[in-house]
Amino acid sequence: MIQWYPGHMHKASKEFKKILPQVDLVIEVLDARLPFSSQNPMLAKLRGDKPSINILNKSDLSDEPRLAIWQAKLEENKALKTLTTNLQNNSIAGLNELCRQLIPKRLNRGSMIYAMIAGIPNVGKSTLINRLAGRMIAKTGNEAALTRLQQRIEISPDLTLIDTPGVLWPNIENEASGYRLAATGAIRDTALDLQEVAYFIAEFFIKHYPQAIQQRYQLDILPLNETELLEAIARLRGCIISGGRVDFEKVSRILISELRSGDLGPVCFETPEMIVEEMAQVEAICEQKAAKKAARKNKK
Repeated sequence: MIQWYPGHMHKASKEFKKILPQVDLVIEVLDARLPFSSQNPMLAKLRGDKPSINILNKSDLSDEPRLAIWQAKLEENKALKTLTTNLQNNSIAGLNELCRQLIPKRLNRGSMIYAMIAGIPNVGKSTLINRLAGRMIAKTGNEAALTRLQQRIEISPDLTLIDTPGVLWPNIENEASGYRLAATGAIRDTALDLQEVAYFIAEFFIKHYPQAIQQRYQLDILPLNETELLEAIARLRGCIISGGRVDFEKVSRILISELRSGDLGPVCFETPEMIVEEMAQVEAICEQKAAKKAARKNKK
């Protein structure tokens, strides 16, 4: 279980509860490389059946076929629509129309739609807001937890956004989700051991994107495991210290940086099938912990 919950995020979660009754719909910005792990389960519970839009941002960094599967899966919920966006296209301009599809104009009420926009840290929410507004409103940067204050932004005569801070939840029970969030920068680099994160990335690419990793690092033969891959990258990138030893900290930073910049090619770290399997494992672990706790209590 991974815990990373700065104090301002606790305050923001309370703000969610205040804002939700005031808005017509909820917009959640997700990372297209991890459509499940970047969803905030706390927000899903709070919004209930309120109409919602999932913006799958950074879609240019994602594996398109896997992303399409996720869109179909998410839209099985009839009250939810999806929109893929990135810095290279202007698809975010279609947000107004998508909002209007979910919230038709109503008699005896103004046409303005009020939408709460939320997203975990470093998912690109502030950049999208600035593009929609056509001016610098929200602070941006490649670092987790930059947006701290709620603000209202009138995007058009039809749409007002209520921005909220990037919020993670108290406990990330699925360990794989925690590593995915760390790999993409949603969790501060100081929160987890970067070498462990790099090992996670290396293992994933060997299994799911072997050709991409071979091409990027000019490998004739695919390494058998994550250690061998990091050693191969270290030799290529000059991450060797005295005695011919690998500087694992340096090579780990390189691998993580190249993943985040898209240099490793498009990637989607999860599929619906993976998540079903992982969550079953999480449930089994939770049941074991509950059973042990009950057993200890009965002994007293």
